[in-house]
Amino acid sequence: MKNRPIYERMGFALAGIREAYAREQSFRIHVRTLAGAILALLVLRPSAIWWAAIAIVAALVLAFEMINSALEGLVDLIHPEVHPEIKVVKDMASGAVLVAGFAAIVVALCLLIAVAPRFLGELRGWIG
Repeated sequence: MKNRPIYERMGFALAGIREAYAREQSFRIHVRTLAGAILALLVLRPSAIWWAAIAIVAALVLAFEMINSALEGLVDLIHPEVHPEIKVVKDMASGAVLVAGFAAIVVALCLLIAVAPRFLGELRGWIG
């Protein structure tokens, strides 16, 4: 696989994303959550820095979810039996997704706190 042209390597990466979406319910949930975040960004119209912050935490959540799923799949293939150390490894990978998810929630809350006064003022102007 090394030293392949960039378009082939991109193809492998895109195939991995497609597989994650097809196989992993958690990944699909994260993608739908990202779609909701993009919709909120379009409605709230925050500054570019908030778009960047949301993009970074969303990318981290999706990337960690794919790494977690890949690690779980590989471990299950190599060692299908239940083993306490394998459980620890899987739990830590899952915990990484959770930490990234909490970071995303914190960024989303900070965004809402930052733009709420302006947005509510605009809303009052629209209503009456």
